[in-house]
Amino acid sequence: MAEPHENETREQRRREIPGWGVDGDPSNRPGVPMLLKPEPREGAHWERPERQPTPDFPVLKRMELDELTPAFGTAAPPRGVSGMLRRMAYGVPEHKVRHVALLLLADRVDVVESRLRRQPLRTLGSVLSVVGGGWLVGRLRG
Repeated sequence: MAEPHENETREQRRREIPGWGVDGDPSNRPGVPMLLKPEPREGAHWERPERQPTPDFPVLKRMELDELTPAFGTAAPPRGVSGMLRRMAYGVPEHKVRHVALLLLADRVDVVESRLRRQPLRTLGSVLSVVGGGWLVGRLRG
């Protein structure tokens, strides 16, 4: 029994299969215009954007930047243990997994810190039940 595509030429198969030859001639690739170097567009009324005033508290920035970006967030300044973790994270280059892991950990710690500020006894009980609950139950049984 003959294969269904046995009599087709390579060109016929290439036209029928989506994505065939993605590493082929760049002039035939639809993504090539996006791969070109970006050029600045005309119409801006400034050469460099107006800078936001620097606040009284520290603003964290990537270690690769020499100065703060023109606009930055000031709604949640770094504080407490989560702020310390964020400072550590921004001391690590962004391409390292440690950078993202520290920021994720800082987010979780920030949730616990904010709950402790709002409802200290209830949150402390919850944290102790999660962290030390198994140990405490084992000690009470033993």
